[in-house]
Amino acid sequence: MADAIAWFADLGIGDRPIAGGKGASLGELTRAGIAVPPGFVVTTRAFDLFLAALEARAPVRARIETCDPDDLAAVTALSCDLRRRVEEEAMPAEVEEALLAAHRTLSGERGAPVAVRSSATTEDAADASFAGLQDTFLWVIDATDLAARVRECWGSLYSVESITYRRRQSFPEAGVAMAVVIQQMVDARAAGVMFTRSPTTGDKSVVTIEGAWGLGSAVVSGEVTPDHWVLGKITGEISVREVSDKHIEHCPLALGGVEERPVPDDRRRVPCLDDATLQALRDIGRRVERHTGRCVAVLRRA
Repeated sequence: MADAIAWFADLGIGDRPIAGGKGASLGELTRAGIAVPPGFVVTTRAFDLFLAALEARAPVRARIETCDPDDLAAVTALSCDLRRRVEEEAMPAEVEEALLAAHRTLSGERGAPVAVRSSATTEDAADASFAGLQDTFLWVIDATDLAARVRECWGSLYSVESITYRRRQSFPEAGVAMAVVIQQMVDARAAGVMFTRSPTTGDKSVVTIEGAWGLGSAVVSGEVTPDHWVLGKITGEISVREVSDKHIEHCPLALGGVEERPVPDDRRRVPCLDDATLQALRDIGRRVERHTGRCVAVLRRA
């Protein structure tokens, strides 16, 4: 099934309907020459084929459109049932074959670890954002585990938070689908988030960078208070330096997955990024902003 898989190099921002918000953005950045870890997308066409098999036996979308988002007990029961059905349903053979073949190409003989990242079609849209409402799995090594993780990402489209958000935004379920990004992992010394405007004041003349030791999941989950810098977008002058006590970091496990570890005392209060790296990140942020024509947030690993 050739249209089940799309590589980043073949995607652009206009491909959100088949690659979701995250997948389309990663493709756009790849084509713009930004350093993006390689990967591919399990497209919404694969999801639609999978969902059609579920719908043939019992409704999915119709049940969501009739639920009351203010009835937490009913939404929770519906979410549990739909996620169970998705996670237990076998992936269509042609989709699984295409997935595993693409994974072999991406991971190579070394079996490089990958991230499995949800990418909903409504994610990062102009009028709404589903970011953070669906699942991501880091440091997936075992190819036999990959299909299960993709199904879990599909299932997370039916989390309590995601269902409730869609119902309150009056999104028609017919227009909602889930792509899944499969992307090579970086064994990051430090990771974090960069904004090409101030996320608190909206000031477009600055770049704001936040980071911590280890993988970026510790930052985006809020489990650690990151170091914080504010740089002049044009001048590069660092006007704010806030070094936090970074007590934990997320680190990869040899057999796959991630664990939380305490940061040794000699690194807890040390900046996770030096000035040269901050300036290099500022340059990347400016390149991305020029390409997209808008302010952006970028997850970076070093």
